[in-house]
Parts: sequence; C-alpha cells; structure tokens
Amino acid sequence: MNPEFVMTDTYNITWISEDECWQAVLSRDASFDGNFVYAVQSTGIYCRPSCSSRKPRREKVLFFALPDIAEQAGFKPCKRCSPDLTNPRLPQLELVRDICRYIQTHLSESLTLKTLGIRFAISPSHLQRQFKSVVGISPAEYAEASRMDRVKAALRDGYPINSALYEAGFGSSSRLYSKSASQMGMTPRSYRNGGQGSEVYYTVVQCPLGLMLVAATERGICAVKFGDVEGELEQDLSSEFRQAHISRDDMAFREWVSVMLRHVEGKQPHLDLPLDVRATAFQKQVWQALQAIPYGETRTYGEIAAELGMPGAARAVGHACATNPVSVIIPCHRVVRSDGGLGGYRWGLARKEALLRQEGAGREHQDAEESKARYRRR
Repeated sequence: MNPEFVMTDTYNITWISEDECWQAVLSRDASFDGNFVYAVQSTGIYCRPSCSSRKPRREKVLFFALPDIAEQAGFKPCKRCSPDLTNPRLPQLELVRDICRYIQTHLSESLTLKTLGIRFAISPSHLQRQFKSVVGISPAEYAEASRMDRVKAALRDGYPINSALYEAGFGSSSRLYSKSASQMGMTPRSYRNGGQGSEVYYTVVQCPLGLMLVAATERGICAVKFGDVEGELEQDLSSEFRQAHISRDDMAFREWVSVMLRHVEGKQPHLDLPLDVRATAFQKQVWQALQAIPYGETRTYGEIAAELGMPGAARAVGHACATNPVSVIIPCHRVVRSDGGLGGYRWGLARKEALLRQEGAGREHQDAEESKARYRRR
C-alpha cells in the first residue's frame, strides 16, 4: 500500500493509512510501536499499538505520529504500556520530535525559524515544511500552544499569574491576556480559580429549528445550542461551564439574539457577532475556514482539509466541526461528505438539512436580485 497522509486530530499527520493503524491496534502489532500512538477520546489516554488494554470503539480513536503531539492535544500516557517512552522509527519523525522537545525546553527564548534552522542545521523553509507535515501547525503555533499549556498548569497549581506567565515564556501580561480569551475561554485569574467567578448569561428562544439557547459572557457569545426540551439545553450548558456562575437573562444581550433569530429565519445571511470561545490552533484554523464558506454554499471535509494544506485530514476536520460550541455563527452545517451525504451534526440531521435548504434558497434569491440589478444598470 502506498503511504498516504492521514491527519486524525488537531496536531498530527502520519504516513500510515488509518485502516493500517486501526488493524495494528486490533492485532496489537508490536512492529508498529514507534510509528504512531493511538488516543481514546472517552478516557483521555493514549497508548502504543501493542497495548494490552481493552480495545475502544473505532469512532473514539485518534492517531498521532508522536507521543509529544498526543500530549499537546491533551492526552495522557497509558501507565500500562508507557507509550511516551516509544522511540520514533522514521528519521523525519525523530527530527520533529527533537524540535518539539527543544521548543518545550526553550519557551522563554526567541524561537524563530532561523534560530531553529541553525540549531538543527537545516534551512528554515525546510524545517517549516517538515514540522508542519507532521504536527499540522507551524513551530511558532506549537510554541504558543506550549506556552499556554504551561500557564494553565501553573495556574491550576495555584501559582500567581505573573509568575505563571513569565515562567511560560510570555514576555508581558498583555500578551498573555490577548491569548487567554480564545484559548482559555476566560481570563487567567478565572482559569486559576477553576472558572469560578465567570459570569455566563443565557436565554432560550423559539426559532424555526425548535428551541435555541444562546449563552454569552461580557466578551461575547460562548454557546449556541438547539433542541426540543428547555431543561436539557440548560443541563447541557451547565455541564460545559461547571464552575461558572450561570444565570438566565432574557434581556442582557437581546440584540445579539435578535440577529441570531433573523439569521436562522433566513432574513440576515451574514453574521458578525463577538465570540468568547476557546480553541486549539487547529480548531481555530478549521473554524475560520468554515466562517469563510459563502452563505448558501457547502464544502466537503476533504476540501476544507486541502484548503488548510493538510491532505487527508478530513476526519480531523470533522472532529473540529463536532467540537464547535457556537453553531450557526461558526457554520459547521455547511460541511458535507464527499459522496453528497450530509455527514454528522450535533443537533440532528433534520436541522442541518433545514439550514442548508433555507440558505440555498436564500442564495438563489440573492443571485436573482443581483442579476436584476445588473440588468437595470445596462
């Protein structure tokens, strides 16, 4: 089998097909140890292919070229098989692993491509290509994510904010705070307190898709959910913001809600609302690509992956779509399967189909009006 690029989560591209990886896991094939590790979303643990632990369901499994990248994505090593001690067998993986570890231990330094190129005796452009082909993001993005991870760990351990940020390599508090809203979803002080003190307000309104829950902080909308039972939507919100103070307020951000309602009713094609969501570097890339899909159009998971320069990353794009916290504002419903099928949708395929049908009709009407306007100008 010819090797193919397969990206299966936020940070990883490997040279083994998903089917080969999965078969190696099912057969506990030790010959694949060192070529990849697999992680289980439901447990947050990653393992060697040969691990003797009970096999998970396929849809819960993600593959990573390196243990370091699995840990960057938030997974912990299995204590039974110690996958973090696995040595990569491919020279390119070994190089990238060395770069990852160098970045991790030099976060307080200037980690430019030129600096890294000199350190590893390769050209900056070649280093960038090699690193991104394996990790999925650039060395600069990896360093930024690593700094934020270190800040989070220090804050969870109770360190003062200033100590945490300088220890992690942030040169100033303003730089940390500029990153915190998108990567923490709250200020560093609130994160240190487990989200305590964060204020989340929400409302539930009737719309053409059933009930719509919109939640927001003072910085922007943090959740958009659809359903049929108000209590279930409220419970879902509470489970996501367990340490925050959540209260219903039907008037606090009524203008934002009005815009949302007009949009799902087909009366306002374009949305430009402030968001307060946390995201990994890859999620941010995917979500930005989704927001760039024109109203009334769709893209396939593979097309989004190709647009991001990560061929074969369709499954990872699907995972990023599934974790989108602000439905419709980030239009994950506009991504479909290559065979024309709708694919998945957290809020039900009937709602996805209704949104696409409405947007398609709206686009046709918009095109017709533009055509008439051009004709009148002749």
